[in-house]
Amino acid sequence: MRPTRPSASARGPPASRSSERQLMQQRWSRRSMQLSDLGEDGLLRELQARKLVHGITNDAALVSGLVVTQDALVEGVHFRLDRLSWRDLGWRAAAVNLSDLAASGAAPEALVVTLGAPAATDLADVIELYAGIAEPGVPVVGGDTTSAPQLVLSVTALGRSARIPGRAGAQPGDALVVTGPLGGAGAAFRRDGCVRPPLRLDEGRELAAHAHALMDISDGLGVDCGRLAAASGCALVIELADVPLAEGAEIGDLGFGEDYELLAAVAEPGRFPVVGRCAAGAGVTFLRDGQPAELAGWQHFT
Repeated sequence: MRPTRPSASARGPPASRSSERQLMQQRWSRRSMQLSDLGEDGLLRELQARKLVHGITNDAALVSGLVVTQDALVEGVHFRLDRLSWRDLGWRAAAVNLSDLAASGAAPEALVVTLGAPAATDLADVIELYAGIAEPGVPVVGGDTTSAPQLVLSVTALGRSARIPGRAGAQPGDALVVTGPLGGAGAAFRRDGCVRPPLRLDEGRELAAHAHALMDISDGLGVDCGRLAAASGCALVIELADVPLAEGAEIGDLGFGEDYELLAAVAEPGRFPVVGRCAAGAGVTFLRDGQPAELAGWQHFT
């Protein structure tokens, strides 16, 4: 049975041809938009606006008292096997997830690992990979394996935290601190090498006890400062001369990402290096010799 068509009065006044055309253009624009038009942050905003995802602005999610985070590493995007060993790749896969737990002040309890690999992959290499994942001392309790045209690693980390500051609590007057030197990953990349990401789990729990906002620096200081500022609704002012640089690193390496140190907004900096401050307003200002400076960063899909 066909549905009854509503009367004209029920449908409301007819739309003008121009408004219909605008509506069609909007719909077409949505259909034709690509991820390259949005970038990673834009994609997350689109998903949130449609209420298709929840709570994805922080480094990890809190589910029934359990802190949960997940990261994927894709060959050719996140790593090249001619630049790092299989064991170092395993460490990296674990460390980038443990960094998200650190940014949540969490103590790790377990990892779940999914491996996609070509069928011709050597068993010895896979054993080295899992040995690297095991090095931080967090047990692997499950996962999956599948064939794939290139190497793909997806790791889920589980932990527990007494307090998760998140990114949204920074306040004007707060000091911005980091847990260690930055730019090391970018400097290593320029030398066709790589560095092992640090583990800042102890520092994360220390900061989480009193920080107003806390996150890890994975996509470059510029991008991640922008995320913290946007989430907190305040401005950040960063003095580049105060940013501790890793050995061999330059200011430009700060935009490379993959340093996995922690960035926190705190009332009292304590033992951690101060790199800037929070202020009223919006956005991020980088200063070099007292003058505004640009700092690049990493965005997937762009």
